[in-house]
Amino acid sequence: MRTVEQVLTAATDSVTLINDINTNGTNSIHAGAYNDIHGNVVSSTWTQEEINEIVQRNVDHLEIILAYEPVDEDDDTPDVVGDLSDKSSYTDAIATGNTYITDNS
Repeated sequence: MRTVEQVLTAATDSVTLINDINTNGTNSIHAGAYNDIHGNVVSSTWTQEEINEIVQRNVDHLEIILAYEPVDEDDDTPDVVGDLSDKSSYTDAIATGNTYITDNS
């Protein structure tokens, strides 16, 4: 089974996605934008609803990860809940994602 550190490191992808979409909107590569052959950003053709769905899936993923804890001593689920490391980047991304969805619905 993976460690708390490994689980949180993997969850950082969701933090990056949420923050990038929040900052760049339809110009985010995480929302379907891309660079043309000249390096210019080409905005996404995705709908706002599609972008919101991606943000919501990543918010949900972070909430699930932050709730990881073993149910008993035989459970090898990483104890993210009981871990004392700083999780503010994850909780901040959840708040940012929720605000983004509210502001763009």
